[in-house]
Amino acid sequence: MRVEYIGEWYEVDESTPFMIGREADLSIDENPYLHRHFLSLYSEHGMWWIANVGNLLTATVADSSGAVQAWLAPGARLPIVFQKLHVMFSAGSTTYDLMVHSDGNLYETSSVMSRELGSTTVLPVTLTSSQKLLIVALAEGVLTERIAGRGSVPSSAEAAARLGWNLTKFNRKLDNVCDKLDKLGVAGLRGGPGKLATGRRARLVEYAVATHLVGPEDLPSLDAPQDSDND
Repeated sequence: MRVEYIGEWYEVDESTPFMIGREADLSIDENPYLHRHFLSLYSEHGMWWIANVGNLLTATVADSSGAVQAWLAPGARLPIVFQKLHVMFSAGSTTYDLMVHSDGNLYETSSVMSRELGSTTVLPVTLTSSQKLLIVALAEGVLTERIAGRGSVPSSAEAAARLGWNLTKFNRKLDNVCDKLDKLGVAGLRGGPGKLATGRRARLVEYAVATHLVGPEDLPSLDAPQDSDND
């Protein structure tokens, strides 16, 4: 088992848990919003596991194709069944990005994607062009990193200004996107019935990047002429 972060590689010893956090075997950052020990990689019952040992932050994990994605809440753990596991999490306004590499590959995945004029479809979710543009604006700081590792998520006001929208329009479209994904079972975008989750912008970026809903190839759309729509 090895961990890749900002071009650096870390070996994980099977005999002892490997900790990821602010002060850990992999010290991510001095970010005060980041737990000292946040994620743990360890071997148990002949399998590798990833566990969230923090008490506040969550992580998004996905296979390398983006076809399989899960939300790792505090206290939760998952077996690592893919050769490459993409891990993303946010602390404050910073989103972190790392890869876990293992020798085993218990499951194979395939991804079905199609594109249509005026909309983008990453089955089973369909986004209008402006909904996708909103996600790209929020994910710009992550997607522009030359070496994946850390990036910033803008405030709603900053993202709205980047798109040339007023804040009311931006928030309405953000509500629509979060509602749509929440109905499809994407966790972390709503705090309960009729209640929006705190940190939903960061969670939306994590989900969109980890599942390849948006990518660096979409960045030019931020500077392209925009068509108006009513979504």
